[in-house]
Amino acid sequence: MKIVFTPDWFLEGDVLIEFFSFAILALFFIFAYKNYKLSRNKNFLYLGSGFLLVALAEVATVFTKLLLYYDFYAADFTQNVGKMIVSSNVLSSVDFIYYAGFFFNKLLTLAGFYIIYRINMKKQAKKDIILAAYFLIIIALFGCIFHYYLFHLTLLLLLIFIMQNYTAIYEKNKSKNTIVLIALFGMLALSQIIFLFSKIEFYAVIAQVIQLVSYLILLFLMIRIIGAKNDKQKKKQNRDNIRYAGNNSRKGR
Repeated sequence: MKIVFTPDWFLEGDVLIEFFSFAILALFFIFAYKNYKLSRNKNFLYLGSGFLLVALAEVATVFTKLLLYYDFYAADFTQNVGKMIVSSNVLSSVDFIYYAGFFFNKLLTLAGFYIIYRINMKKQAKKDIILAAYFLIIIALFGCIFHYYLFHLTLLLLLIFIMQNYTAIYEKNKSKNTIVLIALFGMLALSQIIFLFSKIEFYAVIAQVIQLVSYLILLFLMIRIIGAKNDKQKKKQNRDNIRYAGNNSRKGR
């Protein structure tokens, strides 16, 4: 049973996109954690942790695809028998790696965005966390093996709820950074809609590219925030220098 509909000609690009997505998400976790250490605002920690789980999900996919689609031991780097097994209905020991890799990809992705969805919401009881984890595992399992669209529909709903949460936050803070986050999750939601039609191979490519664009928006947000902080520090330093110079001039008199 084939659960990945990436066309053969896009396999290399597909893996590169996922690796680049991992790099951006991992950088964002480091960025968010540093902000948490400075401000002790747990929202930074939760947002960073959510994206870290999504980053690990990308690693699971990259590892699985590299293992199954490519033969690292062949001199000419040809595609190996794993690809033939993936494209057929023949079950073998390789299928375990195949399904396990994509199961963890889906589970970690759902868990990551669920954490982001829960930001700024009331604390959950332990039984609610257990129940949520149970449903996420079931959806990841069935979305991986039986009905691929179940995973994308669930993730789409999570992303819509996250967008609603950040829209409510924007109405309070009117921050441009919040708008960037809304755009990011909007692009991710769009990619999930297109993934629903990924049996048509061209749609799978479009969805992957849109997903990459969404993570590039995240990179833009990091650069924007870091740039704003640097500008603030420079302005503060300039004010201090002017004040110090002014004090010296008065003392000279």
